[in-house]
Amino acid sequence: MADGRSAYAPHMDIAGSCHCGNIALALRWPGNPAEIPARACDCSFCTRHGGVWTSAPDAELDVTVRDPALVTRYAFGTRTADFHVCSRCGVVPLVTCSIGGRLFAVVNVNTLEDRVRTRARTAPARFEGEAVDDRLARRQRNWIGVVRGIAQP
Repeated sequence: MADGRSAYAPHMDIAGSCHCGNIALALRWPGNPAEIPARACDCSFCTRHGGVWTSAPDAELDVTVRDPALVTRYAFGTRTADFHVCSRCGVVPLVTCSIGGRLFAVVNVNTLEDRVRTRARTAPARFEGEAVDDRLARRQRNWIGVVRGIAQP
């Protein structure tokens, strides 16, 4: 692989999508863990949309969008992240953040295939009051570091 990772390193391929399939995810998760960490953010947007987010810095994400005209990017609060909302079915399968010219992402566990959702171990998360620089540093450390198929804003 171009980024120095071995194509033969142990990993788990995970598929996901919004409800109608307009936004499809192909996630390459490092290893084959019995549990996958997930965060249930308590902000009003995530609460209302059922967002439970997971990421691993060594994961890779390929996003395929059938009809880009049916995808809305929504940013609120600090405007440092884009929630990708399918306008057809209303599901939010991923969030992206551009940091230093590089795109990072988290995916909604609820949009992943059943075998993965059963492995998710969800913990509450609260980011209210977090300084923007701290927020971006946390995302750079913890979010998926290889994201393909989504253009940066």
